[in-house]
Amino acid sequence: MIATIRGRLSEVHPLIAIIEVNGFGYEVHVPITTMEHLPPVGDGVHLYIHAVYREDSQTLYGFQTRDDREFFRLLLSKVSGIGPRIALGILSQLSVPLLKSAIAAGDIGLLAKCRGIGKKTADRLVVELRDHVTPLQIPLADAASGEALVLGQDSRASDSIAALVTLGMKVPAADKLVRRVMSTIGPEVTTEEIIKRALN
Repeated sequence: MIATIRGRLSEVHPLIAIIEVNGFGYEVHVPITTMEHLPPVGDGVHLYIHAVYREDSQTLYGFQTRDDREFFRLLLSKVSGIGPRIALGILSQLSVPLLKSAIAAGDIGLLAKCRGIGKKTADRLVVELRDHVTPLQIPLADAASGEALVLGQDSRASDSIAALVTLGMKVPAADKLVRRVMSTIGPEVTTEEIIKRALN
């Protein structure tokens, strides 16, 4: 079983990265949240892999972090009706920390705003995964302060994303902007300030 892949990024297509390893080019399906962290074409890349083997196909799914891959596997094994394509779509809509936070908090509204998910799938995600996820502690605050925010205990991220979506922004773009803003400012910042900086 292939667990990781390390090689040279030779091509990038929508949701696909071609990685050259010892003269072989591996086609790896990746979510948007991983694509945004890929290096320039020609540089080295390392991804965590989930391989799916069928009689007529062999498909590799790649992720920036081990946690992203484990959440992908959790979707496949615990949520009825979710296959690799839908799971990849879910991980393309929201980052894993925010997905875990929304599921732990039962935030069906935020999950249902993701294109392709809908309220019924959002319900299943919460019901079937709530006992399997804990919000991640990730460094969203100013690194100099040494403090970190736990998304599941801090509603500012999800509140900010919901506000930006209400203003017409797509969920993936709002998630990316909020994460970027929160990684550069201190822990005392308000939801209003996050939204203001994201819009600027």
